[in-house]
Amino acid sequence: MKFRRFFGLSDKPGSKKDRIRRSNALHGQTIRYVSEMVDGVETIIGRGGNASVRAGELLIFSSDEVIFRTPFDEVLTADLLSGDGVVLRGPDSVSGSSDRTVTVYFVDYRK
Repeated sequence: MKFRRFFGLSDKPGSKKDRIRRSNALHGQTIRYVSEMVDGVETIIGRGGNASVRAGELLIFSSDEVIFRTPFDEVLTADLLSGDGVVLRGPDSVSGSSDRTVTVYFVDYRK
C-alpha cells in the first residue's frame, strides 16, 4: 500500500477507500447548479449551495435545502469530462430512492 501512495497511484476505483477519498474531496465545494435525469429529460433541481461531509454522510445543499444525502462510503463519484462537476450515484435518504443519480456542477472545481 505504501508503494502505491509513494508513486502517486490511487486506490482501486470503486473501492470503499476510493469512495471515501473522493467524497471528502467534494467537501466545501461551491455549487452552481444540480440536475437530475428522469425518463431521458434532464431537470435542474437546485441552484447555488455547497457540498458537505457530515457524520459519515455526503450532503448536497442547493436552493436552501438538502437535495441529496447519502453515506459517503456508498456513493459512486465520476468526474465530468468538461472538468466542471461530478456525477453522484447512490442511495438517497431525501427522496427515499435506493439508487439515485444527480449531476453537480461547481462554480470553481478544484481537483
